[in-house]
Amino acid sequence: MKVAIMGAGLSGLACAITLEKNGIYPTIFEKRSQVGDRFVNGEAFLPALNRPINDCYAFLAEEHGIYLQPLSNIKKISLFSENNQASLHGHLGFLNVRGRDYDSLECQLSRQVKSEIIFNSEYTYENLLQDYTHIVVVTGDAAYTAKIQDFQQELTVTLRGVTVEGKFDNRHVGIWLNYSLAPQGYGYLLPFSEKEATITLGYPDYTHNQSLDIDSLWSQFFVRVCKDYKQEFRVTDKFEVTRYIMGICHNPRIGNTFFAGNCFGAMMPAFGFGQLPAILSGIYVAKDLCGLGHYEELVKPLRQSYKNSLAIRRVLESFDNHKLDTLVKVINSEVANKLIDSSRINLLKMLGFLLRPYLITGARNNLQKK
Repeated sequence: MKVAIMGAGLSGLACAITLEKNGIYPTIFEKRSQVGDRFVNGEAFLPALNRPINDCYAFLAEEHGIYLQPLSNIKKISLFSENNQASLHGHLGFLNVRGRDYDSLECQLSRQVKSEIIFNSEYTYENLLQDYTHIVVVTGDAAYTAKIQDFQQELTVTLRGVTVEGKFDNRHVGIWLNYSLAPQGYGYLLPFSEKEATITLGYPDYTHNQSLDIDSLWSQFFVRVCKDYKQEFRVTDKFEVTRYIMGICHNPRIGNTFFAGNCFGAMMPAFGFGQLPAILSGIYVAKDLCGLGHYEELVKPLRQSYKNSLAIRRVLESFDNHKLDTLVKVINSEVANKLIDSSRINLLKMLGFLLRPYLITGARNNLQKK
């Protein structure tokens, strides 16, 4: 068996680590010059979206022998709508960092990999088919998957973000649900430390949103974040991503080619977090290659989580600011806090089930807007 992994991101590295534990040493092909060669930004593991897994780091270590460290644990989430604010408290997840940082998830994974990584790779899928028995496509680019097989694209997203300096509680996250600032989207602040944080604005690229002036939206959003945090932040770095694809592939495996990470459909549409599904999909490919399971069966829970997340996204897209104000008001209740903090409730599954009847309506509304 001769395995090629196309991409040295979360999925590809997790796949390589798992293969190595079973005596298989793949070759990893990465088009960039180093692991994590992208902008630095904060991200989060949120148990409410990943249950029945409550502690992702313990789960990955104990079940799969993959060892990662968070930046900090999240003890508070503040939600801001146009006119309301809610606060959630408890064990709400973990903060991590991505990109060109020693402690980024990619760099932590890369230090556990022994296999060869070929950087600045110009190898194509067709090239690798000639020399390898199995190909793992984990380029992070769903458009690459679409060239090979059917890929159901649900939406594309525009993201703009900055790294700022200020004073932060590194266990406190901020989320904004305000369609005047992020039409059908969201904004968030995730601290790296007590001195640095990422502030990000994202919204879907539907036709009716494509004429929006992102500079104007960003200016208004940044002012609002500074106001809500009662600080004047200093920008030290910035990034922008346009038409980032969210969707899911039709076949997780075709012949001896496997699709994992965003090439499978690991990005969860509701709020854009998909690190754990990305890592797990890479692990599941390796388990199949080692004869420890069947990839198509192993990823079924990930596919279901994607569908649940999509149902939530469609319903949220059908809201206006008045409904978002009501949602945030409800979330501020004691019952909602207990529900979100409960380790026994799969919140994503429950909401996906309850909201699925509205999925068709939401899709129709979006088609009409297009």
